[in-house]
Amino acid sequence: MEWVLKEIKVWHLEIKDPALPERAPTTYQLEALTNPDPAFCRYLYATVGAPWLWYEKLGWTLEEWGNHVRRPDTHFWVAFQGGSPIGYFEIKDEGFGSAEICLFGLMPSWIGKGFGAHFLADAIRCATELSGGRVWLHTCSLDHPNALSNYQKQGFSVFSEEIFTARVPAGPLEPYPGA
Repeated sequence: MEWVLKEIKVWHLEIKDPALPERAPTTYQLEALTNPDPAFCRYLYATVGAPWLWYEKLGWTLEEWGNHVRRPDTHFWVAFQGGSPIGYFEIKDEGFGSAEICLFGLMPSWIGKGFGAHFLADAIRCATELSGGRVWLHTCSLDHPNALSNYQKQGFSVFSEEIFTARVPAGPLEPYPGA
């Protein structure tokens, strides 16, 4: 894999005490993974994150993934349509009335089909149920061009920004050879 140095801007966003409406009807089924399979979670991470250069966990062993998915403060949800996963999110319950949406995204073939806002509302709702209060996340200049505006439309406000240079893959990742 070829690597390059790239300047990255990161926005940290939060919603304090979100008041959420009832869950909107959707064409997908949202499932909490009560006993997450490490290989399935790695597949979701690799596939959802490939266009956005999610590379940090790709080198993890199955044992490292197993340790990650068994953490009592970490929770996974997957949206399915017709039995196929269309996206997933990971939430860390930080305690003290705060939860972080650590990972959030749609499978590449489901981007641009109108699911993003509803799926994000589901992630916020699940995080709020865990935390009872503050929900936060971060996005960066490597993410989907609409990510920041989608978060802000759902009520998130920027509380911190940073710019740094990092060594990142030169181009989109392949979740598997030939993807």
